[in-house]
Amino acid sequence: MKKIIIVLIIISCSTVNAQDQTVKALQNEAGKAIKKDASDTSKKNWKKGGIYSLNISQGSLSNWAAGGDDFSLSINSLLSLYAFYKKDKNSWDNTFDFNLGYVNTTSLGSRKNDDRFDLLSKYGYALNPKLNLSALFNLRSQFFKGYTYANNVATYSSNFMAPGYLLLSAGLDYKPTKNLSIFFSPITTRWVIVRDTALSNKGAYGVTPGKKTNLELGAFATINYLKEISKNITYKGRLDLFSNYRHNPENIDVFMSNILNAKLGKVLSVSWSVDMIYDDDVKLFGTNKNRPALQLKSLVGIGLLLKF
Repeated sequence: MKKIIIVLIIISCSTVNAQDQTVKALQNEAGKAIKKDASDTSKKNWKKGGIYSLNISQGSLSNWAAGGDDFSLSINSLLSLYAFYKKDKNSWDNTFDFNLGYVNTTSLGSRKNDDRFDLLSKYGYALNPKLNLSALFNLRSQFFKGYTYANNVATYSSNFMAPGYLLLSAGLDYKPTKNLSIFFSPITTRWVIVRDTALSNKGAYGVTPGKKTNLELGAFATINYLKEISKNITYKGRLDLFSNYRHNPENIDVFMSNILNAKLGKVLSVSWSVDMIYDDDVKLFGTNKNRPALQLKSLVGIGLLLKF
């Protein structure tokens, strides 16, 4: 009987030892680094990102001999997003920008000093490494009511999709570098939309009085440049040119935007934006408010910048 018990103990110990060795072997196997197959050369098809900046400035005066407003507050924000797709000969570039600003002073009261959204989408099929056959979609307008202040008198001038610019175009897109795109189309359709009845009845922005849309056919070019100058400095520029074949084609509409951001710390930054617009049909200026003019806006600010 003792011999049988001794044999069973030996068999049991052998079994436990074998299981222990098996567990150790599995642990060692699981701990090995998984190496990427050398033949796997796949790349990400999407490149996405953007920035959000918020600049705030405030000033107060009391018994200030040099003069000025007793109180002033200015807030400006920018949201800029992009999503670029590239696979084989197909590419799809998308950008969205939204600017909103507000200013309040004791002498002028509260006013909006910036309001614009801009959606640009462009599909391209590569004819060669630097030239694409492309189709482009662009929608540009604002979200809130706008006023002009000639002689400090508020005059209602704009609203959501009043005006709005919807553009469809097909042409060639030249990309000499990864940061620069030059698109040109000899045939482009643009709808000018004035959905506000009070403005459309005046024939604002080139629509026939009482009508809320105006169809334009013309030539279009857009130049886009996006550059990360350094780890902390980025620049984004865009220039749009449009010639309306149906009305004064020599008077070219211009839309230009520039924004330069420089990070001073993890979230602190300084920014400078310059926008220029000339539209021959926007006749809101002059003594009788009946002529077009170059619209210019420049903003410099220090505030928060989030990059993602």
